Amino acid sequence: MGRLDNKVAVVTGANSGVGAAIAKLFAAEGAKVVMTARREAALEEVSAEIQAAGGETLVVPTDISKPEDPERMMAAAEEKFGQIDILVNNAGILESGLKPVDRFTDEDLDRIIETNQKGTMRCMRAATKRMKAGASIVNIASVAGEKGCGGAVYVSTKAAVIGVTKHTALRFQATGIRCNAICPGTIVTPMVAGTTAADMDPDMMGAMAAHSNLQTQPCMPEDVANIALFLASDESRALTGQILVSDFGAML
Repeated sequence: MGRLDNKVAVVTGANSGVGAAIAKLFAAEGAKVVMTARREAALEEVSAEIQAAGGETLVVPTDISKPEDPERMMAAAEEKFGQIDILVNNAGILESGLKPVDRFTDEDLDRIIETNQKGTMRCMRAATKRMKAGASIVNIASVAGEKGCGGAVYVSTKAAVIGVTKHTALRFQATGIRCNAICPGTIVTPMVAGTTAADMDPDMMGAMAAHSNLQTQPCMPEDVANIALFLASDESRALTGQILVSDFGAML
């Protein structure tokens, strides 16, 4: 028996990195996986890999920064599989350069809030309409939102995800829908590939270096996927409103 047998999981940002790792692991554990992201070709590649291994998927290209897309995507998932048991809000974007609060741009602020905060909330609004007792929402936040270590805009959006995770857990505690968040540290993914120290704001880098061990090993996508599997499964049924930092102790 797989740990997610007979469950339907929606995974946003499932075309690469953490989202792809979660989609693959969930499918291997028996879930039917609804895969969403903006880049359809990349989604189809991951989906084909899952199906070749015996998994079942539905690809729904979605831009969660568009107000209408999350509702359309959840409706498609329900129409195909008849239920939504798990939502993993993984889709997110970064600003470049770790801009601190005295140097952020309004363009970054508007663009990143639209995806990281509003998009996550829209997905939860659309999913919770269709979820029943025993359902689980797993939000991929960031240690940046917990500790403040990052660009000001990104930090603010991930802190918002942490806050709305606790709000959602409180809102649905009586109905048996759980909501928890994972706060990874640095993750080796395509989103951060090619970033160098020269690209970073030196003042923000200095502040982070003074308060954390930047030499600690990074998370791999599979590390985050394993935690998401636990939170999505019935094994964690007593957990809701919890924020789990997964950074190998870099920010202790």
